[in-house]
Amino acid sequence: MRVNVQWLRDWIDIDVDPHALADELTTAGLEVDAVLPVAAPLDGIVVGRIIELARHPNADLLSLCLVDDGQDRHEVVCGAPNVAAGLTVPFAPVGATLPGARRIEAAEFRGVISNGMLCSARELGLYDDASGLLLLDEQAPPGTPLADWLRLDDAVLDIELTPNRGDCFSVIGIAREIAARNGRPLHGPDLRAVPARIDDTFDIELENDRDCPRFAGRVIRGLRPGGRSPDWMKERLRRAGLRPIHPVVDVTNYVMLELGQPLHAYNLENLTGRIIVRSAQQNEPLTLLDGTDIVLDEDALVIADESGAIGLAGIMGGASTAVDAETQHVFLESAFFSPDAIRGRARLYGLQTDASTRFERGVDPAQQERAIERATALLESITGGDAGPLLVAESAARLPGREPVRLRHGRLESLLGMRLQRAEVEKLLSRLEMELRPDGEDWSVVPPSFRFDIATEEDLVEEIGRMVGYDNIPVTSGHSATRLGTATEQRVDADAISDLLVARGYSEVVTYSFIGELAQRTIDADAVPVRLANPIASDMNVMRSSLWPGLLDAAKRNMSRQQPGLRVFEIGPQFANEDGNVNETNVLAGLALGRQWPEHWDLAARDVDFFDVKADVEALLKLTRREAEFAFEADRHPALHPGQTARILARGEAAGWLGSLHPELQQRFDFKKPAILFLLELDAVLEAGVPSVRQVSKFPSVRRDLAVIVDENVTVQSLVDLVRAEARDSLVSVAVFDLYRGKHVGASRKSVGLGLILQEKSRTLTEGEADGTVQSITRCLEQEFGAQIRTQQADTES
Repeated sequence: MRVNVQWLRDWIDIDVDPHALADELTTAGLEVDAVLPVAAPLDGIVVGRIIELARHPNADLLSLCLVDDGQDRHEVVCGAPNVAAGLTVPFAPVGATLPGARRIEAAEFRGVISNGMLCSARELGLYDDASGLLLLDEQAPPGTPLADWLRLDDAVLDIELTPNRGDCFSVIGIAREIAARNGRPLHGPDLRAVPARIDDTFDIELENDRDCPRFAGRVIRGLRPGGRSPDWMKERLRRAGLRPIHPVVDVTNYVMLELGQPLHAYNLENLTGRIIVRSAQQNEPLTLLDGTDIVLDEDALVIADESGAIGLAGIMGGASTAVDAETQHVFLESAFFSPDAIRGRARLYGLQTDASTRFERGVDPAQQERAIERATALLESITGGDAGPLLVAESAARLPGREPVRLRHGRLESLLGMRLQRAEVEKLLSRLEMELRPDGEDWSVVPPSFRFDIATEEDLVEEIGRMVGYDNIPVTSGHSATRLGTATEQRVDADAISDLLVARGYSEVVTYSFIGELAQRTIDADAVPVRLANPIASDMNVMRSSLWPGLLDAAKRNMSRQQPGLRVFEIGPQFANEDGNVNETNVLAGLALGRQWPEHWDLAARDVDFFDVKADVEALLKLTRREAEFAFEADRHPALHPGQTARILARGEAAGWLGSLHPELQQRFDFKKPAILFLLELDAVLEAGVPSVRQVSKFPSVRRDLAVIVDENVTVQSLVDLVRAEARDSLVSVAVFDLYRGKHVGASRKSVGLGLILQEKSRTLTEGEADGTVQSITRCLEQEFGAQIRTQQADTES
């Protein structure tokens, strides 16, 4: 919200400089981001009047102007298309300085000397319009310094308003805050009713009175066409960030900025029958003022006449009833639309307007008539015209009421940490236009109609704190009982997962939760997308069904910058569309690519492979102390390489994926080296087994090595599982020490070397017992998998 100090002074006496005022507003909770000058210095530039106009003798597009500056007359060459005799315009005589330290000198144009310059708004640094000369009011006295005529000795406060303070999206709203903080009265402009001079009216029907419980309207006939808004109004609009257009639009914008009530003007001659406020028909078309064609859904609120929709309520009017500088008869609208009916509607259609910003936050439901009266008075003073009676259609039962809020004196002092006298509390609340009713030691407080943000006791405490001034609240030490949290060993700390991966060379990244639909189909073509209603970009229009697209994009950016290797991981949610319901799952995903380790003179260079990342995943699973419950099973995934993909199982249930990136995707991302991906569902890997005490045996262990020849389709995991089940408690560990395929074992066969460590806890394990265990394991392998014992290694004792 941008508001200039001079406009505020129309409503309240301000006796401090703009920077002090900005500090005061910031302390009161209305943060002022910047205090801006309204214009650059305009040294020597004055009001000039064009007395005579003639064509340049040597140039068709130039004119010779005789300009009166109040003291003398000057011949000036001008090429502006709107130059004409009798105009009052800014004049920069020889010696004047334009913004940017541009000094005006006498100059020759096609054989004629120009003794100065007539200026456009852009050349003066006022606003970006170089289409012609800046036209000033006819009554502006020639020779008056332009800065004095436009009152440029002003400052603009750029205020960052929080969403709950819709009442401050206006000059009167900011003035109320200053008045309440300083205990001063408001004294705004005359807002008395304008008497009707004609009997013309236009009927109003509230078909949807839930979303629009009040609608005020007035017919005004006989506006002078081609009129211009006065300089003071155009300047105030400019300082608020709006471009002046023509009197009807300028007046509606002016009243919106001043009172916070958006208005709309319709070309009366283009209206048919009556105004109807209703819900849109499904797929009803509407062309907006900016030329945008939209298709409405039945939840949209529209303003219509008997010809159809003529405006999107609270957001933007329609092109069919637009006014322009030549419009002579208008119908003014001032309505209250429910915030719930407008909120999100503008963004749904790709719009964001000053009106929708105010209606979404809530406008005062009691000021529609006042806004119409103010606009009528301004229009009549600028363009003339005759106003008809003010009509108000309302559904009183649907208007928002203000429920009383109980404020406890003791609770107030407790939350603020300071003592406050009852009289002081009542004085501060009264300044905020609150209605007070004593309730014993406490109060029942009814907020004013324009304060939509006051609903709880804490809201009232905040208001009193703002008025007291946060700097004036004493600093006190808090006292409270501290209870230690409960530590559990039944769940792995997520930080422990991050720490372990970082220790193994990974970097944690955070990527967007929304991605492009194409990126999602690249990873999982069968996933039903969770589409966003209002995406921030076209390539971020769905919620991610996997964290892999974000990791792959990060890898692509890093590898394109000549990184030799990369390991990244992310912990976050992924989203699935399940029968129209969105299911959110927290997962851990990772990617490894490039060199296995940094370049070193004693290490052979190689790239990271499937088993390197599998080791990282197994290290993560060991944190759960139930790693035996996890298994890796060959499977297929559309984003992973066939034959190099494993489904991770927890107690037989799917818990994640591990595999190399599919060759097609490898080529699409332009990876020169294989990328290895993994994904784990956090619920599966965060659940931990309770630590148990295990006796350390003091007796020697025995090692037995087996080389087992099995079919190619027999997994190593199944061999290990059978060995563990058969050896039972005497088995300390089993390791795969060799894997061989070749002519010595036959086609479609492989040899797997298993190293078994056997040990008893209470006695020495005998050779016979060890051999018996190995023989039992061998029989089971032969029976279960048709295994053939290739050779038996020598025993090793330790």
